[in-house]
Amino acid sequence: MEAAKNPLQRNEQLLDAAVRYADERHWDVCPGTWLEAAEGAERCSCGDAGCASPGAHPAGPDWAGRATGSGTAARRMWSKHPGASILLPTGRSFDAIDVPESAGFLALARMERMDVPLGPVTRTPDRRMFFFVLPGTAADVDDLVRKLGWRAVAIDLVGRGDGHYVTGPPTRVGGRGAVQWARRPTSANRWLPDAKELISPLAYACAREAADARARLS
Repeated sequence: MEAAKNPLQRNEQLLDAAVRYADERHWDVCPGTWLEAAEGAERCSCGDAGCASPGAHPAGPDWAGRATGSGTAARRMWSKHPGASILLPTGRSFDAIDVPESAGFLALARMERMDVPLGPVTRTPDRRMFFFVLPGTAADVDDLVRKLGWRAVAIDLVGRGDGHYVTGPPTRVGGRGAVQWARRPTSANRWLPDAKELISPLAYACAREAADARARLS
């Protein structure tokens, strides 16, 4: 879903999406920061002029405790802050594998050719992709990658589980653009794969991209 250009339309999209995630997917949702108009520009509601993720991060340390799986509660929360970003806590209904966008698209194409079961996948304006997997399985990512002969940190592959979050579409990150679905949630992907089912193509693609990056610098 592309974020609408009109602020009122964007706010409606955010509210509708948050309610739908809670009601239809049974995901916990939490409102994060939002963008505010200031001197002809937009800045993050956190007040930090150098915010790394303007309008798209937790609004306070208690964010995880405020997350709700109720569509009614989500509607009430976003009605208070209509432009708030949508944070989807990991470690609950799903975990996520976080990879560079270029590697993510490479792996996605390969997995689709191989008919690998896939869950939803997001892509961010910061050129990252998040592959949704079964909750609790992100903790195995480092060991799974090590068994394939790589170190997860060296190939820029990260498991996101308890205590982390995925930014839900159509959240906008400053002036960089909106978070989008690379693979939308559907009835067909309601059942999520285990991290170990995706780790080989994802790790291979990340390692290839990391090697290409090193070659360009040499």
